Amino acid sequence: MPADLLSTLSADNYSAASIEVLEGLEPVRKRPGMYIGGTDERALHHLVAEILDNSMDEAVAGHASRIEVTLMADGSASVRDDGRGIPVDPHPKFPGKSALEVILCTLHAGGKFSGDAYQTSGGLHGVGASVVNALSDRMVVEVARNRELWRQSFSRGIPQGPVEMVGPTRQRGGTTVTFHPDEEIFGHHRLKPARMMRMVKSKAYLFSGVEIRWRSEIDDGETPAEAVFHFPGGLADYLAEQLSTVSIYADRPFAGSVDFAEKFSVPGKVDWAINWTPARDGFIQSYCNTVPTPEGGTHEAGFWSAILKGVRAYGERIKNRKAEAITREDLLTGGCALVSCFIRDPEFVGQTKDRLATTDAARLVEGAVRDHFDNWLVSDPKSAGAILDFLVLRAEERLRRRQEKETARKSATKKLRLPGKLVDCSATNREGTELFIVEGDSAGGSAKMARDRTKQALLPLKGKILNVLGAASSKMGANQELSDLCQALGTGMGSRFVLDDLRYDKIIIMTDADVDGAHIASLLMTFFFTQMRGMIDKGHLYLACPPLYRLTQGAARIYVADDAEKELWLAKGLGGKGKIDVQRFKGLGEMDAKDLKDTTMNPKTRKLIRVSIDDEDGGETGDLVERLMGKKPELRFQYISENAKFVEELDV
Repeated sequence: MPADLLSTLSADNYSAASIEVLEGLEPVRKRPGMYIGGTDERALHHLVAEILDNSMDEAVAGHASRIEVTLMADGSASVRDDGRGIPVDPHPKFPGKSALEVILCTLHAGGKFSGDAYQTSGGLHGVGASVVNALSDRMVVEVARNRELWRQSFSRGIPQGPVEMVGPTRQRGGTTVTFHPDEEIFGHHRLKPARMMRMVKSKAYLFSGVEIRWRSEIDDGETPAEAVFHFPGGLADYLAEQLSTVSIYADRPFAGSVDFAEKFSVPGKVDWAINWTPARDGFIQSYCNTVPTPEGGTHEAGFWSAILKGVRAYGERIKNRKAEAITREDLLTGGCALVSCFIRDPEFVGQTKDRLATTDAARLVEGAVRDHFDNWLVSDPKSAGAILDFLVLRAEERLRRRQEKETARKSATKKLRLPGKLVDCSATNREGTELFIVEGDSAGGSAKMARDRTKQALLPLKGKILNVLGAASSKMGANQELSDLCQALGTGMGSRFVLDDLRYDKIIIMTDADVDGAHIASLLMTFFFTQMRGMIDKGHLYLACPPLYRLTQGAARIYVADDAEKELWLAKGLGGKGKIDVQRFKGLGEMDAKDLKDTTMNPKTRKLIRVSIDDEDGGETGDLVERLMGKKPELRFQYISENAKFVEELDV
């Protein structure tokens, strides 16, 4: 933190005048990550998703049947629908502003709070369109209502004039939003035709009643310039396309669409499609109100519960007792599923809606799917028998691997009882176990006292590991730290890596919250990305989030992650008595066992970040790793030069 700001916040100068109040859409531009998850390419394309979701909500509500999405040559995007059109009359609460301006320039303003305008919707918090407006250097919104065309322009969230009536139009209703992402926010990132078209196509699959027309003025050599997407079969068509090149166990997938039972008194429905294949890893893609939920959630849990209970019940029906051993893990092996639910007032984790948290969704989806799955199995005994045999085989293989791992764990534990090295847990199977990779022996000492001995293991590292990018295999094999790490994990590396041999369920990188800690974490992630990629793809790699400060005021105590959060608490107080005592943790070794357990290691109170790779990045992750971690300093210098202007604070 700069010295002049520290002086301003000192005990003598800290006053009400020190508190900064961000008005209008300023908070969005100040902290875009809070609203769209960052400023990278994924966040950039999230802007298009926010606007497209609004048009999809109109379609799902029955007010629109056609949507047009255009990527323009200058990098701007346009989304047009034939829905009702955003209201342009004066807003009752703000008589001097139109409803259009209120929606586009005010956080938490929209028509989806009461439920009167939309039974179900992907937008919930009234921030989507206004966030896109704030993060665009120019936006133009055209609205057709009652055959009159209205227009208003904006720049970085600020109206460039009032809404104006342009003239008559043949279109009875509809909204067109055209925006250009602000390069001050997103830097060199640009909207990509292939990624946008995949998004558009998936939306068309999710609602069979809409036709989406795609057009791109940018030629990337692979994406068509124009296309029309309309899929009467919905998710069944989507799954058929996904599995068109592999063998499948059922000639027709288990697919359907069911309204939730009236007894639940909740409007909504669930669509699904699932089939099994021996030719590829399984997957599930889930959605809520047409919004992708890549982290899953309660609707996924309900769906898998219905499938698991149905499979076991069918096994019992045909007197196959081995079906009792089938678990959800076995269903995911070769099980390819799509699930889309529509519910009122869904609860998501975070503004980017990556995970559904609505508790009732599990019960609603399970209740809607279960009977239909039972009937499908009985109606197609050939497919049902083939799927059941496949799942039983998967279960037997899983149990066999577990037994082998128990033996391997015991022998490996004996080999790795080395001073300052692996401190293993006592569990005899992988499920629920965690390996913390910690920085140095001092941090390892605190972590050893804070851990759950049954499930949590520790591996201290001495300093920074070898940067494996470009290193010879002989050099990696001779490196003691990497050798210890591979032996602790139980897997080989590179071409010899076998995911099934992984000895722990979660691998957690736990380093100090400083520059050196970040460098060690980046070296480890580079190692896992290049040598054990499958571990990341299957969701086994995590980053711990140790706090930077502990604040104490009387009996009240909280932990905060960064300077900004610290200043917020200093401003409003902790609720205790007396002066607030601030302790900065310079490293994990300075934290006592209780602090480390409560903030970083206890699954009930900690926060973890799962390391993942965007499936649609087109190889950009590998390119970025090469630029930042490779042997060419000029590539690093170029990246720093391009992105240094986005750095707001540097903690050294």
